[in-house]
Amino acid sequence: MSVAVDLSGKVALVTGGSRGLGREMVLGLAAAGADVVVASRDLASCEKTAAEVREATGRRALPVSAHVGRWEGLDELVDTVHREFGRLDVLVNNAGMSPRYDTVADVSEVLFDKVLGVNLKGPFRLAALAGTRMAAGGGGSIINVSSTGAVRPRADIVPYAAAKAGLNAITVGLAHAFGPTVRVNAIMCGTFLTDVSAAWDMEAFGRRAATFALGRGGQPSEVVGTALYLASDWSSFTTGSIVTVDGGQP
Repeated sequence: MSVAVDLSGKVALVTGGSRGLGREMVLGLAAAGADVVVASRDLASCEKTAAEVREATGRRALPVSAHVGRWEGLDELVDTVHREFGRLDVLVNNAGMSPRYDTVADVSEVLFDKVLGVNLKGPFRLAALAGTRMAAGGGGSIINVSSTGAVRPRADIVPYAAAKAGLNAITVGLAHAFGPTVRVNAIMCGTFLTDVSAAWDMEAFGRRAATFALGRGGQPSEVVGTALYLASDWSSFTTGSIVTVDGGQP
């Protein structure tokens, strides 16, 4: 049998797909043969990533402006994918946000609702819509991008950690809701050195990273292997799983 991941003929939708981990997963899915839909709030950024996909892989890439925190707009996102491609085989719920605050008392209701909307409510609704269509068709794979903050919450990410813990829970629940033809899993990511890390105190991060088993933060491309595994038939007996990719963070 072939040892390569082959997603030829498949269509993948990646939210937050224009930068960071999402961009790397878009490029990886396309390199494996999938046509891709790149969705985020910034259409220009999506168009740039889609152009990279077409140039690097020759696969079809559709940029779409979408805000996953807005429940009412997600029906149109799924409709657009089916209208343009006639199918959806892989959904990667990658879009997320984790704004910082000084103290938990400074967290406003607006901020709390926004964090849960993007990290939990939106992924639930999008998975519900996409999974229902996948189950009615030829099946598929849903990948939720979670965070180790869900199980190791810090004081400065409490709403985000709560949302990601909820995302882990709905991953398991939706695996049962959509099985046996649709698999639902999560990648629980640790600290990756995406564009966001440019604003970090790298000296302080270096001290923290020294406690990791691998002694460093992850490169964005290092999430791709797990995403391809979960998107493909290589994970045909894997569902309802939370796969940790964190370099061995204590």
